[in-house]
Amino acid sequence: MRADLAAIAQWVAPQARVLDLGCGDGSLLRTLWQERQAPGYGVEIDDESVLDCVANDVNVLQVDLESGLSLFADHSFDCVVLSETLQTIHRTELLMREMLRVGREVIVSFPNFGHWSARLQVAFGRMPVSETLPYEWYETPNVHHCTIVDFEDLCRRLGVRIRERLVLHAGQPVTFLPNLLGSLAVYRCTAG
Repeated sequence: MRADLAAIAQWVAPQARVLDLGCGDGSLLRTLWQERQAPGYGVEIDDESVLDCVANDVNVLQVDLESGLSLFADHSFDCVVLSETLQTIHRTELLMREMLRVGREVIVSFPNFGHWSARLQVAFGRMPVSETLPYEWYETPNVHHCTIVDFEDLCRRLGVRIRERLVLHAGQPVTFLPNLLGSLAVYRCTAG
């Protein structure tokens, strides 16, 4: 399991109702059900990933996150997860507000564009390609690259309270100069 997903799984309380946005093949939801007895739903747009969710016995809805989460009532989930999907969303602020409306807490992970290797590649005139940013510029699904500092600024602006932060590189926690040395960030947040 990806390092961010393992951290997310530890943060989800046993028996919590979970909504996983951009759930991919549903492996996180399957793990949460098996290890935490946490029931959940996945939201995914990709046809093949939806089929993978069905094969993994995961409840999934095929919905475009850009349209918001109007399908779901206020506080209908204990936890809303957005793992490595934030950078693919055009209307980030809207989705963050919707996640906080629908869930009591949100967990967000994203590749850190502020990592030193990304900065160095840009300094040499190239768009970054790495393990956490694996696409060439012309084929990337990423529309917004953000850094740890950028995300924390967005949270402040939206009145989002950061409860926990974990910054990783190569699966290991990074505490010293996280915006420079961490390639992946995971946040646990609540409304104000």
